[in-house]
Amino acid sequence: MVTFSFTLYTFTMYDLVIIGAGPAGLGASIYASRYKLNHIVIGGEIGGQVVEAWEIENYAGIESISGKDLMEKFVKQTKDLGGVIVQGSVNSIARLQDGFEIVVGDGLTSAKATASQGKKYEAKTVILALGMKARKMNIPGEDKFLGKGISYCATCDAMFFRGKDVVVLGGGDSAATAAIHLAEFANSVQLLYKEGTKCFEPAWDQKMAETKKIACGSFEKIDEIMGNEKVEGIVYETKDGQKKELAIQGVFIEIGSVPGVVVAQNLGVRTDEQGYIFVNQDQSTNVENVFAAGDATTGSNKFRQIITAVAEGAVSAGSVYKKIKLNTNKK
Repeated sequence: MVTFSFTLYTFTMYDLVIIGAGPAGLGASIYASRYKLNHIVIGGEIGGQVVEAWEIENYAGIESISGKDLMEKFVKQTKDLGGVIVQGSVNSIARLQDGFEIVVGDGLTSAKATASQGKKYEAKTVILALGMKARKMNIPGEDKFLGKGISYCATCDAMFFRGKDVVVLGGGDSAATAAIHLAEFANSVQLLYKEGTKCFEPAWDQKMAETKKIACGSFEKIDEIMGNEKVEGIVYETKDGQKKELAIQGVFIEIGSVPGVVVAQNLGVRTDEQGYIFVNQDQSTNVENVFAAGDATTGSNKFRQIITAVAEGAVSAGSVYKKIKLNTNKK
């Protein structure tokens, strides 16, 4: 750690700043602490999207746990080892002669804030653990009724639909687990997936079958989400061209996520056509001293699981340690 003192202010040049406080970011911090790297973690959502998971049954060593409870364990371990977590949105990352300047705003997004707004941190290296954000369907009514019957988080909002009829849109495991969770509150749950995209794990398929409130079906196109002040129905088309209308009060969209990599791209980090950060075996990127880990990278064949995100975070922290140690030895 290098600390510079002047008459007007004092600032610290950290060994490492980790951007993102989900499994990858906190996993990186745990290993950074063990490597005695002076570092901080910056994240807008502590725990990341995992906190929205109603039930996790595939994390090694833990048979079943909610996402919220699992990430609380991550946060506790991170802090117990000396890691410091700063909650805030990164407005910008800029190159310095000997490192990087990270500007963190209070609730400001990179799209609305300027590089001069917010608190500044400086670091020799950066790990981008940026995670994912919910993918939109971009259908009529989606933006209009956001928060008025449309949700991207069943874990967050299920209790608001107690005794109501809801639909879940999506064909993957997140859609299946959302439907199962919603069935504990809602009167009925209709799960609709795009024709040819159904890919639930057999275990979730079985649980849905055992839950009498859930009915599954497919669609070719969603025409519209209807309503006046709030959601009142959905219109969709089937493969054979039939139009159907469901009277529902809630729509839960679970069609996956997209990587949140705007700050990375502004730094010049290379991404693929889908926006995932290209990483090497040591989790390094094309930008010197910038590493990346977790769901927003091309690592682990884009498997996007908690266990692989943590592993990538650990590898990236190890790579930072080797890089800093190598540079120190050269001096």
